Amino acid sequence: MERFELHILGCGSALPTMRHNPTAQVVARGDKLFMVDCGEGSQLQMRRSRLSFARLHHVFISHLHGDHCFGLMGLISTLSLLGRTGTFHIHAPAELEGLLRPWLNFFCKGASFQVEIHAFDTRRSSVVYEDRTMSVATIPLRHRMPCCGFLFREKPGLPHIRRDMVDYLGIPNYALRGIKEGNGWTTAEGQVIPHERLVTPAAPPRSYAYCSDTAYLPGNAVLLEGVNLLFHEATFQQSEAARAEETLHSTAAQAATLARNCHAKKLVIGHYSARYDDEKGLLEEARAIFPETVPAYEGLCVPIE
Repeated sequence: MERFELHILGCGSALPTMRHNPTAQVVARGDKLFMVDCGEGSQLQMRRSRLSFARLHHVFISHLHGDHCFGLMGLISTLSLLGRTGTFHIHAPAELEGLLRPWLNFFCKGASFQVEIHAFDTRRSSVVYEDRTMSVATIPLRHRMPCCGFLFREKPGLPHIRRDMVDYLGIPNYALRGIKEGNGWTTAEGQVIPHERLVTPAAPPRSYAYCSDTAYLPGNAVLLEGVNLLFHEATFQQSEAARAEETLHSTAAQAATLARNCHAKKLVIGHYSARYDDEKGLLEEARAIFPETVPAYEGLCVPIE
């Protein structure tokens, strides 16, 4: 099975502090890397995490608050210094094009690669990236400016060949792809072996959802149903619920409630308010509702399973 994992480069904070870096994550699927948000210093965090710049081709920006996108120029400049040639893709709200392009024209003039900015509508869920193994869709969120999350979902894979049956029947390798795609096999004696006897079911597709920054949106449980791993902001404890609503953020209890209601397998909380000296209270509050909760911290790697 291909690796599918989340790397936390910066777990975020409503007000970045010396303890935490601005928001940035990398989703690794097979040999491809996808960045989610790009706070200041994200390229340095990638180096510390030993993640390959050559395998990063797409960045997804949730919204245009600085702690989620100020790292783009540093990242793109680093890619240019490394001699990149392949196109670099940024998926973001439409306003980013007008803001970033002048900076690129000035600071990255003569770069050896193209930067393409793909705009999307944060008000509705839509697929913004797709390849043969995975899709990425937006998740509408509610914040002080247009904002969305992202849902990474594997596509159903082909079934697995039963090696015992293949060896017993002497099926040649050239026929295995067709069997995976639904063919049966006819022996030299004319016996037809149905497809179902030659394979076992594929592993269920895995998924990862990113929800930051946002007020609590219980209706998103439908979009997130059955997600394997959910990252959800937990800026405040429930005692500060009024403040959370005022600033359009969420509490740890609300993040855990959403994880429970959408039947997530695991929850990662992050984007902590600077008022908390540590995240123990936030974690305890979330685990009281959803025990499979872990706190985000820089350098954390979580398998998506």
